Amino acid sequence: MGGFFGAVSKREVVYDVFFGTDYHSHLGTRRGGLAVFDPTTGLQREIHNIENTPFRTKFEAEAAEMHGRSAIGCISDTDPQPILIKSCLGTYAISMVGIINNMDELTRELMTAHAHFEAMGGGRVNQAELLAMLINRENSFEDGIRYAQERIKGTASIMILTDSGEIIAARDRDGRLPMILGTDEDGYCVSFESFAFEKLGYRYLRDLGPGEIVKLTADGWETLAQPFERMKMCTFLWTYYGYPNSVYEGSNVEISRNINGRLFAAHEKRNGTLPQVDYVCGVPDSGTAHALGYAHESGISYGRSFIKYTPTWPRSFMPQTQGLRERIARMKLVPVKQLIEGQRLLFVDDSIVRGTQLKGTVNYLFENGAREVHMRSACPPVMYGCKYLNFSRSNTEMELIARRTISAIEGEGGQAHVAEYADGSTERGKAMRCHIAKSLGFSTLEYQTLDGTLSSVGIDKCKLCTYCWTGIE
Repeated sequence: MGGFFGAVSKREVVYDVFFGTDYHSHLGTRRGGLAVFDPTTGLQREIHNIENTPFRTKFEAEAAEMHGRSAIGCISDTDPQPILIKSCLGTYAISMVGIINNMDELTRELMTAHAHFEAMGGGRVNQAELLAMLINRENSFEDGIRYAQERIKGTASIMILTDSGEIIAARDRDGRLPMILGTDEDGYCVSFESFAFEKLGYRYLRDLGPGEIVKLTADGWETLAQPFERMKMCTFLWTYYGYPNSVYEGSNVEISRNINGRLFAAHEKRNGTLPQVDYVCGVPDSGTAHALGYAHESGISYGRSFIKYTPTWPRSFMPQTQGLRERIARMKLVPVKQLIEGQRLLFVDDSIVRGTQLKGTVNYLFENGAREVHMRSACPPVMYGCKYLNFSRSNTEMELIARRTISAIEGEGGQAHVAEYADGSTERGKAMRCHIAKSLGFSTLEYQTLDGTLSSVGIDKCKLCTYCWTGIE
């Protein structure tokens, strides 16, 4: 994934962007970058690898030495960013969050037109550089970004810092990711996470619309290109990777997760699938709010059977190998044995994608004396690998536990009945849940319904992307 923060002001903003970018560290652990503009020194840029050291630690020295009244920063789980570009549009820094799925096609096309790229490891091209090449084909940033939005298959939220100190920001064409404007008495900021600028004293101004392009200066902001009508925002923002404090399109993440848990428990009570357990527990961290809502609605006590040790361990989905992800996931969760031994437990997790980490977690619970472990997923079965964001991507859909289970139950022919397997009220849906529960060691397994997931978000359901659950674009 990745995140971004930018600000332009009548005062120095380097530390605003330093702290604002750091507040996006939950979105990635590979690389971080800062670009700052000062009239006397021009554009300054620094990029660091942050796989083993946090963004804040890596950039403390640079933040103390950089000076400027406009700056952008990014956390990237893909390529080094921001990069500096010198072109017919001037010299500028550019960063993007998202993924370009037709990289090879666009690269070949541009090279045919005699463009050249700086090759990275393995001969790869930096996505931000390719994006800049597309923008540079037009005579203005506005026209160039519009051209790039038309050509790119995937998602690209863009921030540009110009050599005059302006910030050009563009939300991705379908609004899959948030882009939010803030303001204070001295200027303006743009951010992925709303809480990042609120903590710095900025006030919420507005969400950009899908594909909208704006220009920010210390004196004001203007829309360069109007938003598109279609919005397909990633629902997983509220389910998993959005930070609890953040608000997207008027809907707070923490409240949405709590509502999700309440709706889930109410659904189970109506259907008679609510088990008799001693505690409802959340899989830390993103399952916690879901579990609190579930406990409140079900009337079952909430218990923290696992405490997450976070001072030194990165997020478990970030390491590049599955074995390391599983090991770190196990190392991070420290049990409270008194809340496990002899207890019947119901855990709520944000999602079940591959299932590999959960198997180790449930084994760990039984090793610590749990009598029963019931598992609940706060969203429907993930049936399709995301092709719009660099998040929870799969090389093949058979990496997904739901798809593997379908084949295990009735062979490849079962893949024609994915929608039926996703529905827990059908015989196929019940069979899939029983099979996964048995294979992972759960006492029972249930998934939140698609309607429950969407209802908990609280915005127009037509504006939410459900591709990973339904395959519908």
